Formats: sequence, C-alpha cells, structure tokens
Amino acid sequence: MKGVFVTGTDTDCGKTEIALALMESLQQSGLTTLGMKPVASGCERTAEGLRNEDAWRLQAQGSRDVPYELVNPYAFEPPVAPHIAAGQAGVEIDLEVIKTGTERLAAGCDWLVVEGVGGWRVPLGPSLSACDLPLALDLPVVLVSGIRLGCINHSLLTVESIRASAVRFAGWIANQTDPDMLVRDENLATLAALIDAPCLGVVPWMATPEPRRIAKHLNLAPLLDVYANAC
Repeated sequence: MKGVFVTGTDTDCGKTEIALALMESLQQSGLTTLGMKPVASGCERTAEGLRNEDAWRLQAQGSRDVPYELVNPYAFEPPVAPHIAAGQAGVEIDLEVIKTGTERLAAGCDWLVVEGVGGWRVPLGPSLSACDLPLALDLPVVLVSGIRLGCINHSLLTVESIRASAVRFAGWIANQTDPDMLVRDENLATLAALIDAPCLGVVPWMATPEPRRIAKHLNLAPLLDVYANAC
C-alpha cells in the first residue's frame, strides 16, 4: 500500500483542504488516488444514511467511483469528539474494519490519502486513538499546521508526539488559516528551524481554497522519497 495519513495540529487547521490538494497533486503526476476519512462526526442525515461533507469531497476527488461506506466507514451525526459520538450511538470503532477498508481502497489506486479526525491524539474509544491509525495502516504521516496564533506550540507538541511513536514522519505543511496572522514569516521561520522534517509546502490564506490552487504550493518530492528510499 502506498499512501499517506494526514493529521493536524487541531480541528479546523485545514486537513481536508490539504488532503484534497495532495490527491490533486498526485493525480497531476499521473498517479491514481483515492481518499478516505475513516471516522467523521458532524454528519447530516440523507436518504442514503449519514454523510459527512469532508468525506464526500474526498470521495469526489478520487480517481474512480467507490462506495461512500468505504471512504467513511464510521459516520456520526453530532459534531462532537468522535469517541463521545460513538458512545452515544452505541458503536465501537473497530480498527480491523478500518484496515479492511483501506486495503480495499488501496487495491484500486496508486496512492491512498487517509485523513484523520481532529488532532493527532483524539480518542476514538477507550483503547483507540487517531494516532493509532497510521501505525496500524503502515502509512507515513504528514502534519498540517494551521498557521494562526498558537501554531508554534501546537505544532511542536504534535511533532514531539509523532516522533515518540513508531510511525514514519514524512513532513509538515503550513496552512495559513488566519488571514490577519501577525509576523507570519517569523512564525514559519521558527517552525522550519525547530521541526526536523521536510516542509512539504506553505499554503497562503485563501478565501476560497481549491485543490488545484493549493496543489501549486506543495512539494511532494520528500513524500514520494519515503517509498523510494524504502525500496
């Protein structure tokens, strides 16, 4: 399986926008890609069942049509922490279900882009967290750092936790989420100096972010090298 697990410093840091742009960039390189969001809360009721907007977009960006249930096997209606939503629904998030889904998706594409939920350490159950997924799926991790006040602390703490795990840390992407961010360049310079991993892109503030526009700001060479160096 070739792919990447996209995590973030926190909620609303732009994980979905970056995941879509990663898919777009890979597709521009001639690689077929599919997206997955294993767990999503904040879903809406439809005639087909609960649907999450981020998962919908990942499904639509894919190089081929796949069932929604493969893209988002665990969908919960309330916009709350996933382990709480799962408990309210009487559902236990099963890692084996997620692994089976990723294997089925990966069999039909060159690259699989898996988006996490919330931040790196978000609980998914009593003994399962979002940070357990990339290790179980054997996927390198890309961190999306939401560039706004507090981004240095949030990013460094997340990187420290990623480094303490056994996953491969492929790099980080700076995504400006505050249009009025003060001393933006100084913050970016600090992060670049303190994060011992490649910066895969610096995405400026966009009022209407689009995968194709964001993809222009990404450099996926270090990410692709993760697999080239493993061969």
